Formats: sequence, C-alpha cells, structure tokens
Amino acid sequence: MDQKSITEFIIQKYQEDEQVMIQLFVQWCENHEIDPFVLYQKAYPSQGPNEAIKTIIDSNESMDLDIDSGTLIEVLQLFGNDDLAFVVSEEANKFPND
Repeated sequence: MDQKSITEFIIQKYQEDEQVMIQLFVQWCENHEIDPFVLYQKAYPSQGPNEAIKTIIDSNESMDLDIDSGTLIEVLQLFGNDDLAFVVSEEANKFPND
C-alpha cells in the first residue's frame, strides 16, 4: 500500500467512526427525549445546524441501543468534542439514574 492509499484509508476509517459517534449521540438524545440540535447548539453556539446530525436523523437509522451517558461522553472526547461531552454530562446529571 502506498502512502496515498494509507492516508485515504485512515481518513475513510475516521469518517466512518465519526458517523458512529454521531449515531450514538443522536440515539442517546432520542433515548432521553432531548433534541440533538438544541444540545449541539448549546455546546457550539457559533456553529450553524449540524448537517451530519440532520443526515443521521433523516436516514432513520435508529440503533435501538441504551447508551450509557459515561460511554457517550468518552466517545465524544475521543473525537475532540469536549464541549459537547461537557453539555451531555450536564444533561446526564439531571437524570435520576443513568
């Protein structure tokens, strides 16, 4: 595999993993009856609506998983979404048992 192919492969895998992260975030929001757009805007107020979230919601690809808040926070942090992880943590602290 040449360097260009390796680079393309790494980028493709990152993008696929990023999609899974977004799916987990959207599913977590659905499980807790939270609007993912509102939560995302709370974390990143200077950004517009997140098209990736819209795409996931429009695709109707529900994962039907009960996602632990701590796991979601860790996944978000792995992708450098520390602000979103913080907002998710704040919301999770409002839940009686999560």
